[in-house]
Amino acid sequence: MTPNIHYEKREIVGERLELAKGPIYWLGPDLTVRDSTVIISAAGRSVVPMSGQFINCTIQAKGQLTGLPWAPMKLTGCRFKGRFTGNDFGFREDVDERWKGGGIEDCDFTEAQLNGCRFFNCDMGTIRLPRWPCFSFLDARGHAAELARRAWPGSFDSVVRTVCDPPKGTVASVWHAHTVAKKSDTTVEELRAALETAPGIFM
Repeated sequence: MTPNIHYEKREIVGERLELAKGPIYWLGPDLTVRDSTVIISAAGRSVVPMSGQFINCTIQAKGQLTGLPWAPMKLTGCRFKGRFTGNDFGFREDVDERWKGGGIEDCDFTEAQLNGCRFFNCDMGTIRLPRWPCFSFLDARGHAAELARRAWPGSFDSVVRTVCDPPKGTVASVWHAHTVAKKSDTTVEELRAALETAPGIFM
């Protein structure tokens, strides 16, 4: 049987917390991790956020961390490193009660590679996003009409349609140019040229 490891009703301060491959990790309820380094080697499906907070932590993905919904956790002053794909940050009101308890502010992703990651219900002015070759759509719904009118290389217009019709509360989505270009049958150079004049793009 797969072992279950529970971090609940406790405070971890100034430690190195390693979530290795194999077990299922339950984060919370009522977990506080402060001033610590969190190394995640486990797959995204093996990490289950319940409720709690990470404060002034370094959170590092050792491999590619895929599909982790951080919504139940409050992330404050944290630094992210490594590769994150399909992770959602910030609380959500459109899923279930548990996902309303989190949030994100004052976090730094400049040393991370993000692709298909979304930010919900947060002030993006407090979030340091990664620069090119990552790029971000900010308030894509608000810019949807202009983005839809533009000519996009390859099949990248399918990505644009997705980001322009996001779930409730989405304020930004971040993508990795090399990954997206390959899947969209275009080049990084063509993609960058198209993005440089588009509204609401940070890169």
